[in-house]
Amino acid sequence: MSFVYLALLLLSELGVCLLDFRFKLALGHSLSAGLRALGVGVAFFLLWDVAGINSGIFFEGAPELLVGINLAPELPIEELFFLLLLCHSALFLFAAISRWVAKRR
Repeated sequence: MSFVYLALLLLSELGVCLLDFRFKLALGHSLSAGLRALGVGVAFFLLWDVAGINSGIFFEGAPELLVGINLAPELPIEELFFLLLLCHSALFLFAAISRWVAKRR
C-alpha cells in the first residue's frame, strides 16, 4: 500500500487550482460553471473506464503504487483523482488559450 501516487495527484491538482484561481481562468472565473464542466467530464471518463473494464480492455495497475481502496472492481480511487486532474487541466488550458487568443485580436 502506497500513498505516493495519490499524494502526487492531489499535489498536482492543488497546483492547477492555485494557478486557476490566481489567473481567474476556469473555476476562478465561474466556480459553478467550472464545477459543472468538471462533473460532466469526470462522469464521462468514469463511464468510459467502466466500459473499458467490463470489456476487458482496462485493468487495475500495480497494486504496490495504489492505496488499496477501489470504487469498483479494477477501479482504484486514484483513477477518480486522475480524471479530476485531467479534466481540470484541460479546462484550465482551454480557458488560458481562449483568453490569450482574445487578447491577440
